[in-house]
Amino acid sequence: MNIEAKLLHLQAIQNLLAPYRYLYCVDLEATCDEVGESESPRQLAVVPAQMETIEIGLVVIDLETLEIVDEFQRFVRPQINPILTDFCKKLTSVQQTDVDSAGTYVEVGEELGAFLAQYPNAAWASWGNYDARQLKQDAGF
Repeated sequence: MNIEAKLLHLQAIQNLLAPYRYLYCVDLEATCDEVGESESPRQLAVVPAQMETIEIGLVVIDLETLEIVDEFQRFVRPQINPILTDFCKKLTSVQQTDVDSAGTYVEVGEELGAFLAQYPNAAWASWGNYDARQLKQDAGF
């Protein structure tokens, strides 16, 4: 992408964010599995359609100052596949003890809702489409 295209892209983002005071930047971790190259073929313990959020991280950015004004982080106890795979623990750094003592998705969602109520007029952002798709899947849409 040349410099002119980058500038146009940045301007488009600025225009999208102009009506908002805050930006919620979310990062999720979810249950997952993968068959390693050195492993014998096996069925996945967690298939993509059954991935569940196991950690919600979010920072609130004030779009006037461009500073982080608050943070939210919670682990979430998975219901479908409550035992994390070795692959998942290695990939996400989330440990079994983290999720065993965590609230359910509904409980953590209520906490997140109360947290976000402090920062109205916000847009959501994430690194790529994964987080938005995972939130929709968890919410049952």
